[in-house]
Amino acid sequence: MTQKLIIIGAGMATGRALELLLEQDAAAYDVTLFNAEPRGNYNRIMLSPVLAGDKTYAEIVTHDDAWYADNGVTCRFGERIASIDAEAKTVTAENGDVLPYDKLLFGTGSNPFIIPMSGHDLDGVIAYRDLEDTELMMSMGPDNKVVVIGGGLLGLEAAAGMAARGVDVTVVHIMGHLMERQLDEAAGYLLRKALVEKGITVRCQANSKEILGENGKVRALLLADGTELPCDLLVMAVGIRPNVALAKETGLAVGKGIHVDDQMVTSNADILAIGECVEHNGAIFGLVAPLYDQAKVAALTLLGQPATFVSKEISTKLKVTGCDLFSAGDFADGEGREDIVFRDPGRGVYRRLVIQADRVIGAVMYGDTADSNWFFGLIRDKTDISDMRDTLIFGPAYQGGTPLDPLAAVAALPRDAEICGCNGICKGTIVDAINAGATDLGAVRAVTKASGSCGTCTGLVEQVLAVTLGDAFVLPTSQPMCKCTDMTHEDVRRMIKSQELKSMPAVWQACNWNTPDGCPSCRPALNFYLLADWPLEYADDPQSRFINERKHANIQKDGTFSVVPRMWGGITTPNELRAIADAADKYMVPTVKVTGGQRIDLLGVKGEDLPAIWADLNAAGMVSGHAYSKGLRTVKTCVGTDHCRFGTQDSTGLGIKLEKTLWGSWTPHKLKLGVSGCPRNCAEATCKDIGIVCVDSGYQISIGGAAGMDVRETELMIQVSTEEEAIAAIKAVTQLYRENAKYLDRIYKWMAKVGLDWITEQVSNLETRAALVDRFELSQSIYRKDPWADHIAKKAESYQPLADLTLEAAE
Repeated sequence: MTQKLIIIGAGMATGRALELLLEQDAAAYDVTLFNAEPRGNYNRIMLSPVLAGDKTYAEIVTHDDAWYADNGVTCRFGERIASIDAEAKTVTAENGDVLPYDKLLFGTGSNPFIIPMSGHDLDGVIAYRDLEDTELMMSMGPDNKVVVIGGGLLGLEAAAGMAARGVDVTVVHIMGHLMERQLDEAAGYLLRKALVEKGITVRCQANSKEILGENGKVRALLLADGTELPCDLLVMAVGIRPNVALAKETGLAVGKGIHVDDQMVTSNADILAIGECVEHNGAIFGLVAPLYDQAKVAALTLLGQPATFVSKEISTKLKVTGCDLFSAGDFADGEGREDIVFRDPGRGVYRRLVIQADRVIGAVMYGDTADSNWFFGLIRDKTDISDMRDTLIFGPAYQGGTPLDPLAAVAALPRDAEICGCNGICKGTIVDAINAGATDLGAVRAVTKASGSCGTCTGLVEQVLAVTLGDAFVLPTSQPMCKCTDMTHEDVRRMIKSQELKSMPAVWQACNWNTPDGCPSCRPALNFYLLADWPLEYADDPQSRFINERKHANIQKDGTFSVVPRMWGGITTPNELRAIADAADKYMVPTVKVTGGQRIDLLGVKGEDLPAIWADLNAAGMVSGHAYSKGLRTVKTCVGTDHCRFGTQDSTGLGIKLEKTLWGSWTPHKLKLGVSGCPRNCAEATCKDIGIVCVDSGYQISIGGAAGMDVRETELMIQVSTEEEAIAAIKAVTQLYRENAKYLDRIYKWMAKVGLDWITEQVSNLETRAALVDRFELSQSIYRKDPWADHIAKKAESYQPLADLTLEAAE
């Protein structure tokens, strides 16, 4: 007879346990899964790439609705367990339902620690724990200030993810250097230096005293030294505590976490626990590798098979920040210990090994972590390093007297060398999978799960593939467009053009899409490609746009919206200012902000007020500023010859003409321009996507700038003599970008792929330039319209959202 298993919590540990249980014996249990979050299992440690914009939520889902349905799992998401009667072996749900169980598995995870200082309960004070927290941080943009309390792994991931979106971020850390539990002072210094270079303000030895608010919302963080750090959002990332409240109420033995034995059984023989909520031999756990080990033991225990959980040595790698960093073992000073240190300041590389009794007991690496798995193996296996001491610091490639290339070093690793720390996958397991037919990274990941969690071992797995397959292995140069296809963005776009595919169904059929209607990752890209390539034949699909583009406004963390009317070239009039002020009063807009793009942002507009505020602003002659779009945002100008004694050309007039020419054009990513009237560059043209610097002899047009996480200076594309030539060249390069760039690539990323020389050649050729201009103007004649006015004219609500597309940030 099938037994009943109730699982509390759909986290990574219980997800893995459920997977293993079903793989071993799908008929053993009738499973009901409760989760307080309104969703199932997703890879929580990949929230950082979602925050940074490198992934979407859909890409980190590990078990979707179809998986649960196919495996007969009853899902009760968004529901908590109110109580457990361990004697009667029943659970009571929040709605009063009473469910019996034969076995119960706790996976209640942990709660973020909130410092109980004054103001911690203000609106805008959050932890960094789940998708909702991530979405709030994603709602922050370049005009926002955020303070992160905590310079540990989680706090730095939060800070880096928001900084990548252009947010002004300050990290406040009470200790003397960052990540003091994982790094020594030298590595902590290098990490801080790298973060500061990326635009993050770091304040160490800073003691938080009070959170200041205004009208119930956070306003600033007050430090013990009297410093106020203004913020629109305050993120606490100061640690976690096992979530044991329900276990305590049930009568289970609880210390720091829920007490479990080596089989993951609690003090009640029919109740198991795994994950961040447990305590095993005095230890609690926060990294994924031991949680997956616990999941395996719990699954086998539930099936009556022998299994024992053993706590292992763990290591730490830092993701998202762009800083390669690794630490493992014990690197504190102590008697009988000595250091081997390698520093290369020019390359930003630092390595420190702590040696005791001819054993490596600790390692810290910064800047180059390629050998981290090898060093970790030495620590874990307590390897005698006396014979390789002289070359130890240089890694496995230098052992044996002759430097080896990286592949030879991987080839020399033993079969039991651990490759994927998260999943405990050794080289031998991967080699066996390859020999059995898993001949690419995706197949190896599917069979072994190696590289499927945090992803930091991906390069090493590919090297094992290369060593095992030899010339038969070709390293992929780019990733598939999404899970629906094996084709890259470039492949799909070539198909659209070469086969004249003019609708999404046509693309799905011609490219043998794996899913009939696409997914949230590919639909927005396909919509743009089709729109850009076939403006006469293809009709824009609003449902394949992100929520901000569907709502024609930026969604904010509290569900309200940001409305930005366009101000041509940063110029406005008293009548426009009066209209903005009247609208702010009429619709009780809580915040009116001057943006970095020389416009005014109305923040906090209610969704139901959007059509009315648009109508009022339209009546005053103003149109949408497209502050939410993958298209032209702003053209920033200086005052030029009209007012400035240094101005060489009419930069303001040119900026207005450019903005009126380019507005409403959809592009692969947001597009920002700047026009400076002289080389003094007051409009900051040299860090825009397209920058124009006016000189005595004409106009220098440069492209490829950025001022976000990647700070880049523009590179000169062309110099022209007249304003008309400048406008034509900018139309041409915009169209060239539209027709050739990968969706969500800024100009600088596209330029790195195709080369500035090729772009310059296309734009400089008068015949090619004219053709590009014609195609740009054709597209504009069809698609340029004010979405506010268009929406009002249709007298309809904005299009129904696709749930997985709502993660787009307000940039």
